[in-house]
Amino acid sequence: MDKKIRLDKFLADMGLGTRSEVKALVKKGQISVNNAAVRQPELKISPAIDNVCYNGERISYAEFEYYMLNKPAGCVSATEDRMHKTVLDVIQSARKDLFPVGRLDIDTEGLLLLTNDGELAHRLLSPRHHVPKTYYAKIDGLVTSEDCGKFAAGLDIGEKQNTLPAALQVLIAGDVSEITVTITEGKYHQVKRMFEAVGKQVLYLKRLSMGSLSLDKALATGEYRKLTPEEIAELKD
Repeated sequence: MDKKIRLDKFLADMGLGTRSEVKALVKKGQISVNNAAVRQPELKISPAIDNVCYNGERISYAEFEYYMLNKPAGCVSATEDRMHKTVLDVIQSARKDLFPVGRLDIDTEGLLLLTNDGELAHRLLSPRHHVPKTYYAKIDGLVTSEDCGKFAAGLDIGEKQNTLPAALQVLIAGDVSEITVTITEGKYHQVKRMFEAVGKQVLYLKRLSMGSLSLDKALATGEYRKLTPEEIAELKD
């Protein structure tokens, strides 16, 4: 059975404006449904069937959208924040019902998925699915093979249970080491707390991948793009 929604919600979801803004457009007669002007924002429509136009231009319907963002430092992984810029502020042309899948700390950069597909988001974030997430980091201090062993065994970061095994790889060992680490959990500040547990500090952190999705190297910091159909299918599998 075809799902019906309010006209003003449809218009807001498709990025035409806020609910109050699109209501004003409807009442001015700038919106038509099936070639007939309408003035009732509460009108129920079938988005996949009805032909909705704004000043004669059809508004294409997409139930779900998926964006890959190379998150910059300084913005928060939230839909609203009074103090800071949000990741939705970065994706300025985005529809209004998007949300970030999971969180990256305000100073952490890299891969962030934004979508309005709640079912996929739940599956990616559910602790029982253990979706792997890989990070690149610069560490204050010499990261050793002993540290790799501790990460692989699980670490006490001050919670009831130790972390699950994590794969730590040393790229450059020195006073400032460079590493990649893959974890299968999403505890608060987890990577930073794991290094604190071995007496070291994270200086820089960037997420490279989440599940099957890897950060597009062509995306500069702060840039984004829609996921390809292949990337979406792989995430859902």
